[in-house]
Amino acid sequence: MTRLTWSQVCARRLERHALTAPARPPAERDPIAAVVSAMCGAHAQVASAAELSVGLRVPNTTRIHVRQALWTDWTLVKTRGPRGTVHLLAAADLPMWTGALSATPPPPQEQGHGLLTAEQTGQVLAAIADALRDAELTTAELTDQVVARTGPWAGDRVMEAFQDTWPRWIAAIGPATRAGVLCSGPNRGRRTTYTSPARWLPDFTPMNGPEALAELVRRYLYAYGPATPAHFAQWLAVPRPWAAELFASLDLEPVTVADARAWVAAGDTDFPDDRATGLRLLPYFDAYAVGCHPRDLLFPGDAAERALARGQAGNYPVLLVDGTVAGVWHQRRSGRTLHVTVEPFTVLSAGRRRALDEQVDRVGEILEGRPSLTIGPVSVGPHA
Repeated sequence: MTRLTWSQVCARRLERHALTAPARPPAERDPIAAVVSAMCGAHAQVASAAELSVGLRVPNTTRIHVRQALWTDWTLVKTRGPRGTVHLLAAADLPMWTGALSATPPPPQEQGHGLLTAEQTGQVLAAIADALRDAELTTAELTDQVVARTGPWAGDRVMEAFQDTWPRWIAAIGPATRAGVLCSGPNRGRRTTYTSPARWLPDFTPMNGPEALAELVRRYLYAYGPATPAHFAQWLAVPRPWAAELFASLDLEPVTVADARAWVAAGDTDFPDDRATGLRLLPYFDAYAVGCHPRDLLFPGDAAERALARGQAGNYPVLLVDGTVAGVWHQRRSGRTLHVTVEPFTVLSAGRRRALDEQVDRVGEILEGRPSLTIGPVSVGPHA
């Protein structure tokens, strides 16, 4: 069995996440979509964090280029991805994602709604597909269209959320996104819109479920492996026994990392001999910090206390040194100025201090602001 050091694992993951050198995909592929595909999606609950995640990996890219890929070139899709959370996904990967997610147990936040029968869910999905075929609709507009196509029951305000109640049909948004019936459209002012991905993927059809799941596991292990079924289960928000059965059904190879067993895709056992190197600033919910395991190696010492929230990664932007979390940071915008505060957990050498300056400058370029760096304590809490 192949025995790997933690540094070898970090070196491969950094390379595959384009965090050692900017991504340079084949000329025929869009570099932004290629990077998002390699990451298995960019978490986009905070739009600026997604733009920063992508921009840090693709040379000469700003938030404008990411928005253009999403809303003009249609090489990206904004929809629910892993864990049922909003992600940017490569449009070309949507058949795999919808096939795989439709074949997984629903995420925890959707379980227990009990607001729609299977028949009603089918009616709502058909209504959504019809209403969004050639349109971009706000929630209120889509509610009117769904009610008109199904009946008043779909508009009953019975779904509790954020000290408010939402129409019954909204309980079907999760199944609708997993089926590829619905995705996000461009904001209309401050209002979210929905549309159909089939508008820019005219031949779009979800992949067969088992085939899509096998491909998703291979993609996940390529970016985040070696990994265990429990790691995959946490990343996708599925039950561990279900993930273990899925891994057992596929052609995978065991390896050991720090004397613990994990898996990679069969034949994908090449790892660099060199140590992981480099310094990076990663934003909220960056894919590397969220998807990589084991947590005790990725977040050692003070990082476990300062950069995790009850064991959950992503709630704090992190300073990454040689592939491992070595600090936290925060940025606050004031007009054109980006006030960046970085709190390293160890003393930075002169070389790493220069690399930090370069990263802060790059953050400014991507977010189109003038960065100002302070090295000192980060006092804000998660999601600040």
